Amino acid sequence: MRVRTGFIKGDKNQDEENHVPLKYDLGETEFRAVLKPYQILAMRYLWANPEGKSSRYVYEAVNEALAGGSISRASIINSLNALVDDGVLGYHEITGKGGHRRIYKPNYDEEGFKKYIAKTVFKKLLHDFPEETRSVLDEAR
Repeated sequence: MRVRTGFIKGDKNQDEENHVPLKYDLGETEFRAVLKPYQILAMRYLWANPEGKSSRYVYEAVNEALAGGSISRASIINSLNALVDDGVLGYHEITGKGGHRRIYKPNYDEEGFKKYIAKTVFKKLLHDFPEETRSVLDEAR
């Protein structure tokens, strides 16, 4: 198995200035406000394995953790790739018997991801409603 080294795509700093990836659901709490339940399980698995894992291992871990439910491998792969696009995950590719595979790894630990969510939401609010956002932040102090 050959491993490409030295570059992890999905660097958390790429396009950070203009990219607002998250959709924040005000009707939900904590990670459910930005991730689906199976995505939360995937992120927890990757946080527990910061060296990175392939989609197969993420898929198996998520389905094992889902009590009585299941999620397709395609949904896991699409979700992981979307999180790469958002800068939340990075990856490198390995070549093996079945071709190229991505090894996904988190760009943030759990605390860092929470800060990333807060920063992303505040940056968007400051961009769209700068005076109002600053006013509300001053009131909150």
